[in-house]
Amino acid sequence: MRWLGNVSAQAILSLCLGLSLTLAFAPFDYAYISLFSLTAFLILLMQTQHTKLIGFMFGFGWFGAGISWVHVSIAEFGGVPLIVSLFLMGLLVSYLALFVMLFSLIIHKLSSRYGYALPLATAPVLWLAMETLRSVLFTGFPWLSLGYSQINTVLGQFAPIIGETGITTLLVILASCGAYIILLARSKTAYKLPPLIKYSAYSTLIIVFFSAWFAPHFILNDRINTAQDKSFSVGIVQGNIEQSMRWVPELDQPIMDKYLKLTDTLWQNDVVIWPEAAVPKLESEAQPFLHQIDAQAYATNTGLITGIVNYDFGRDLILNQLITLGRKNANLDQPQYHYGHNNRFAKHHLLPIGEFIPLENWLRGLAPIFDLPMSSFTRGAYVQENLQANGLWFVPAICFEIVFPRQIRANITPQSNAIITVSNDAWFGDSHGPHQHMQIAQMRALEFGLPVIRVTNNGITGMINHHGQIQSRLPQFTEGVLVDTVTTPTSTTLYRQYGDTIPFGVALLWMLLILGLYFLQLQLQSNKRIS
Repeated sequence: MRWLGNVSAQAILSLCLGLSLTLAFAPFDYAYISLFSLTAFLILLMQTQHTKLIGFMFGFGWFGAGISWVHVSIAEFGGVPLIVSLFLMGLLVSYLALFVMLFSLIIHKLSSRYGYALPLATAPVLWLAMETLRSVLFTGFPWLSLGYSQINTVLGQFAPIIGETGITTLLVILASCGAYIILLARSKTAYKLPPLIKYSAYSTLIIVFFSAWFAPHFILNDRINTAQDKSFSVGIVQGNIEQSMRWVPELDQPIMDKYLKLTDTLWQNDVVIWPEAAVPKLESEAQPFLHQIDAQAYATNTGLITGIVNYDFGRDLILNQLITLGRKNANLDQPQYHYGHNNRFAKHHLLPIGEFIPLENWLRGLAPIFDLPMSSFTRGAYVQENLQANGLWFVPAICFEIVFPRQIRANITPQSNAIITVSNDAWFGDSHGPHQHMQIAQMRALEFGLPVIRVTNNGITGMINHHGQIQSRLPQFTEGVLVDTVTTPTSTTLYRQYGDTIPFGVALLWMLLILGLYFLQLQLQSNKRIS
């Protein structure tokens, strides 16, 4: 395969490997591609001198195809020419590709100094560090982390123990071991590594595969419902309002009437939930409508949660919120809603450009995309009280926030009955974005052992049980309602208790083990030369 010695061929191959990763995620779900692509990428890194280029091309393919749905919103609603929208998309993808390039650069530095053992052995820890940085830098964008692709595999069953973070690390461990074994098989002289490292690679593969085989039995046995599990009925509404109709004053009342009509059959469920910003008015301007719903929900023993935008005139703040109407708990003898009441949640993780403008003073006015309606939101607190509706407690996440497991975990309390995530995916049309969004919500359910209720404007709307399985859903791009019973298990998960402490601890132990084995091998070789 002499053609692989050509830098252009290597770059194209790396790009194709990155592009193929999109097929590992929803809606395609060819999960095995993650392991195949990552293994091939690591092998390529071990055989090239152009690691920065190879890493960048892999990342560009990975995110260029994987988040191509972002371009749908820029092109449809950004108000800029196609060439400009493609340029903006290219900037975003290039930024994300830089993380993979950084990983590749460190791998190259290690391989040039220590050979192939150390870079392959430390790749899982370096990848974990890269993904952690991606999840926090500039508010974070941890979309398409590889662990999500394993939600329906045996590796996915580790989520209640080590979370998506740990699953990603396991995947890189398998890829690193596989890359080493393939390299060793191809050339036992050029790629022969110290025996201790070699046997560690074989042992790791055996341990991980056997653990993956048996772990689901132990994990799922802890998930059997008991008589103490709490069940409640939930009705959710998918309005299917076209994005072009939102925030048009003449259409405010028809939209609110539509939601009321769709909700007619849902009263007397324990809880009814509407999507993000379902009420197309500022909260202060929608008071008659909100009090009408509040009274009706209270009269029918229902708690109703809806998305709404609130402008705080006193502090000059715009907040993307969820508020609760109707029954807060069974002991109240009258409706509790009033403007400014505390049974509400304000979105913390805001979406750049869509909800806040970085470098706002410079970018405002340059193009319509930087002047979208409601693009100057203020973030809410990182930790807020759960929403309470009809005696039930809900961990809220608005749209993008569901991709941040640390934030979700920080807001879970012993009282929490379920996670609710509301969104408006009309921005992204008929793309794979909403499917990936639903897959992320499934992972949160599996990690924390809590049901997730996902309510959107036009799909994908559905209910996910605490095993991470979709138990019911509505078709995309249709208006409709969904009623189902949601069960909160009495059991918890290790990941809910300890979060990323476990995967980070395992990564640290792995690093210490590898370094110990490596330096032990050097000591043995030194003693052998002396004797």
